[in-house]
Amino acid sequence: MAQVVCVGDLLIDFVPTATGTGLADAPAFVKAPGGAAANVAVGLARLGVPSAFIGMVGDDPFGHFLADTLAQCGVDVGPLRFTTKARTALAFVSLRADGEREFMFYRHPSADMMFTPGEVDTGAIAAAKVLHFDSISLASENPRACSLFAAEKAREAGHLITYDANLRLPLWPDADSARAGILTGMAKAQVVKLSDDELEFMTGSREPAAVRRLWHDGLKLLTLSRGSAGSTWFTAADQRDVPTHAVPAVDTTGAGDGFMAGLIAGLLAEPGSVDDAAKLDRICGFANAVGALTTLERGAIPALPTREAVERFLESR
Repeated sequence: MAQVVCVGDLLIDFVPTATGTGLADAPAFVKAPGGAAANVAVGLARLGVPSAFIGMVGDDPFGHFLADTLAQCGVDVGPLRFTTKARTALAFVSLRADGEREFMFYRHPSADMMFTPGEVDTGAIAAAKVLHFDSISLASENPRACSLFAAEKAREAGHLITYDANLRLPLWPDADSARAGILTGMAKAQVVKLSDDELEFMTGSREPAAVRRLWHDGLKLLTLSRGSAGSTWFTAADQRDVPTHAVPAVDTTGAGDGFMAGLIAGLLAEPGSVDDAAKLDRICGFANAVGALTTLERGAIPALPTREAVERFLESR
């Protein structure tokens, strides 16, 4: 059975074949499977952690392509649902010269917005050790209800709940709604990941100390991913910076999801790590490496590394 169940979005990313262009100027696009929660599920499977995905896609060629892709990557897609009420979600992702992204989503509505709590596989949640979700699923009514329902079932089972702030502002009615929604998700989790951009959005500051404004009593660990500066971890009593290794980034799509997969894998492999600074340094160093390696190829799922690739990378440094 899956040790980690990921709840959220699964979609097609259309990524420009040329870097440094806007969407209108891109000469062509390459189809790439993606979706933040699905990326984490694949990232975990590539790292040797059994994972499952809970969500909904269209009963259409793209939806079946995504299901087949996850299954081929070793993710349990038994909890994945199909619908004829809407088509699989699409996102066009523009890559700037620095490898950062801009998003245009086609969800009016998309299949994931049809998902309801009654279709959530509670058996898969009960059998797991960790439930992971992110704020993307909180931006629309039905996916939000599903994610919060899944988080409550995981809480009742005594499982670890992990959460990625994962801001996608175009999905929200406005910035205030996005801030409130992100906080709603954070309140359900014991482990949270933020990027420095998301920290600035939430607090007005990119300084790591601003994390403390978002802390709540249920948190055990919060990680702040900071791109080329590495990451910073926070517990209730401590915090430390963990450096990363510079790489020639091609596409940062999925890098945060790779980091999240590495973080969850490390927490599972090293019980009691939230009370051990040395273990947290090691776990976040590994997660940094997963995120860095994910930037070396276009798209998210195709770029997520295996455990062997991460270990070779770290040994070479």
